[in-house]
Amino acid sequence: MTTTMELFQNEAPEVAAAFNNLIMAVVKRPALDAKTKQLIYIAMKAAMGDDAAVNAHIPMAKAAGATREEVIDAILMTVTVSGIRGVAHCLPDAVAQFEK
Repeated sequence: MTTTMELFQNEAPEVAAAFNNLIMAVVKRPALDAKTKQLIYIAMKAAMGDDAAVNAHIPMAKAAGATREEVIDAILMTVTVSGIRGVAHCLPDAVAQFEK
């Protein structure tokens, strides 16, 4: 099965490359550590209800040292901004990834 990012890469390689360059420019900025950046990304995507992106970034957050409690708190922070949607869509799978 082709992932969304693989499809993006295959169908629009020049746009995908530009997108990846933008991401890398942001990631390389030194003010925030990798764990904090991943937690912020998880919170932003959870606020949008984007469980696929949250699920994709949890392993990266874990690799950067994020704990189960930190990921849960990042997702719970979204309830104050965007309501229960992000929590409902993203919290169950996030918890499950820490139970593996």
